[in-house]
Amino acid sequence: MPEVINDDITIGDILHEWTIQQYDRHDRGTLWYILMIGLGLLLVLYGVVTGNFLFSLIVILFGIIIFLQSHQEAPQVPFRITDLGVVVGGKFYEYSEFEGFYIIYKPPYTKTLFLDTKSVLQPVLKVPLLDNNPIEVKHSLREFLVEDTEKEEEPLADRAARNWKIH
Repeated sequence: MPEVINDDITIGDILHEWTIQQYDRHDRGTLWYILMIGLGLLLVLYGVVTGNFLFSLIVILFGIIIFLQSHQEAPQVPFRITDLGVVVGGKFYEYSEFEGFYIIYKPPYTKTLFLDTKSVLQPVLKVPLLDNNPIEVKHSLREFLVEDTEKEEEPLADRAARNWKIH
């Protein structure tokens, strides 16, 4: 469980540091909005016809959240790799909370560090590398975590969300 950073927490010496957005922002055109509104209306209509009003409500809430999120600026969050763990925003994750890591580096589509956590609630911590050297980050993390060299593609859910501009 990550700890909220306060004066009592020792995070160690910083090895790498950069600022990331809390979530991805996408440039969505008019056509995207027309298609998504049409799809949303079809799903709501399906829920009403089948008597599944909870499904319709979830689709409506999902649409509202996507709309509101697209019209606000994503908060900037500091990210640090230290010799004792990882800092994301105001939370500190010790290396013992992670099973391992892997980096998917296929510019310009994805340049991302994935940290596999032991938590069931948040299984993967996804961190954009931005302009950081992936080899340097990889060498620093190898001192503390096991690298999963078998993973060569980003997770399907992340790829779908990026391609459909959902998150």
